[in-house]
Amino acid sequence: MPELPEVETVRRGLQPVMEGAKILVAEARRPDLRFPFQPDFVARLKGQVVTGLGRRAKYLMADLASGDVLLMHLGMSGSFRVIKPDNVVQPGEFHYPRGKDSAHDHVLFRMSSGADIVFNDPRRFGYMKVIARHALDEEPLLRGLGPEPLGNEFDAAMLARSCQGKTTSLKAALLDQRVVAGLGNIYVCEALHRSHLSPRRIAATLCTRKGEPTDHAKRLVGAIHTVLNDAIKAGGSSLRDHRQTSGELGYFQHSFRVYDREGEKCTTPRCGGTVKRFTQNGRSTFWCPQCQK
Repeated sequence: MPELPEVETVRRGLQPVMEGAKILVAEARRPDLRFPFQPDFVARLKGQVVTGLGRRAKYLMADLASGDVLLMHLGMSGSFRVIKPDNVVQPGEFHYPRGKDSAHDHVLFRMSSGADIVFNDPRRFGYMKVIARHALDEEPLLRGLGPEPLGNEFDAAMLARSCQGKTTSLKAALLDQRVVAGLGNIYVCEALHRSHLSPRRIAATLCTRKGEPTDHAKRLVGAIHTVLNDAIKAGGSSLRDHRQTSGELGYFQHSFRVYDREGEKCTTPRCGGTVKRFTQNGRSTFWCPQCQK
């Protein structure tokens, strides 16, 4: 599933053709994706100007002049294709390839910018929903999301408080969207390796008995910031052959230190260990037992 940097990369690819443009035509070519489309889904979009395109966790959020917000989630296999008279761009060509069969083109937006934006989703785990902005705080899909990992409020103290008393593994805690929003399997593996913390470590060890952050928490927050920022600068981590709007390629998967590198030598200087894989909470975990404690 695309994670925060992939979604941010898609947002940046869509922004030039969506933001400030009017939705001239909106089409939902099937009654549902993961969830049924609202009966008034198309009607609430047609003729609306997109005043801003943002992101919350793994959600794209298009602000409309009407006061509504179009909430979009890529799911497991969803992708957007921007079609202009002179070219076609797919913002976010992922490490796990996205679908391109037009039979799976389920939603279309024709914009006054001259672009057609097509949402393709072979597995149909993605979804879209129009929500009144004043009702966002009560929206079940968003309610309970934790802080943005790149937001000013996310620091070692906040992470320690969220993990205080948790007997789950550190990896499971970081994948809990209530603890921190937007992280997924790839980035958790990478951040834990960079902070030299075991994915099996108990989450509560990030917090002292007095409720203060340990050095582990400080290292981990720094690693999360670094890996996410590096991934976004590269055009989105886990991308396969994505071209940014500047034309530059995004290939951050070549910077993976442990993810999908089972059996390879650990990249930590003077470690000498080997990357291992095991199943944790139904997901593959990649780590170095030698330097992650």
